Amino acid sequence: MKFAHPLIPGILVQRYKRFLADVTLADGVTITASCPNTGSMLGLTTPGSRVWLSESDSPTRKYRHTWEMIEADLGQGPHLVGINSGRPNGLVTEAIQQGLIPELAGYGSLRREVKYGVNSRIDVLLSGGKGPHNCYVEVKNVHLMRNAGEAEFPDSKTDRGAKHLRELASMVEEGHRAVMVFLVQRSDAEQFSVAADIDPAYAAAFQTAAASGVEMLCYRCRLSPSEITVEKRLEIQI
Repeated sequence: MKFAHPLIPGILVQRYKRFLADVTLADGVTITASCPNTGSMLGLTTPGSRVWLSESDSPTRKYRHTWEMIEADLGQGPHLVGINSGRPNGLVTEAIQQGLIPELAGYGSLRREVKYGVNSRIDVLLSGGKGPHNCYVEVKNVHLMRNAGEAEFPDSKTDRGAKHLRELASMVEEGHRAVMVFLVQRSDAEQFSVAADIDPAYAAAFQTAAASGVEMLCYRCRLSPSEITVEKRLEIQI
C-alpha cells in the first residue's frame, strides 16, 4: 500500500484522550493529530520519539493530520512501527489480491465488512473457492513488542477481540473456514505470541478457537514513510 503522499516527520509531544496526539513538525510548529488506535500503545507513546503523519486536504476534517508510525528501538536499532489500526484490513485485502498470502489464495470473490454472527462484521469474506463454503477472515493490528523480536497481541484487554474469536469458531461449526490474521506493523518482529498476562481471557479464547478449527496466521510488514507492504509469515508461539 502506497501512501498518496510521503508521510510527514515530527516529534511526539504527547498522546492524550486516547485519540489525540500533539506533534512538533520540522518547522517548529506543534499541531494536534488524530490517533487512530484504541489500545494502550504500550511502549509507543514516549515523548520525544520520532513519528510520521499523513495529511488530509478534506475541508470537513477537524484534524488534518493522522498519526501513522513511530520509531522504536529495543536495542537493535530503530524500526518503524505502524500504529494506525485502520490500515491492516486494507493491507491484508491488497496482499490477498496480490497473492502475498498463499494460505488465502484460490477464491473468486472478496468482500469487506460483511455482516455475520451476532451484530458483527467480518473484515474479509472470501468465497468462490474449490469448495462450497466461505472463508471468514478477521484481521488484527499488532504493534506491541516488549522483548526484541517478539510481537504480541493484545496490548490491553479486549472483550471485542475475544468475541470475534468466538464468532469465528461458530463459523467453523457451521462448516465454513475461519482464519484469524495477526498483521504485525513492524519489521523487527521474528515471531508472534498472545500476551496472556495482559488479557488472560483473550488468551483463553485464542486457545479455544484454535482447538475448534480456527486457523491462526501472522504476517509481518515492511514499512517506510511512503509505503507499507506485507512481506513475511511469522511463527506463532502457542
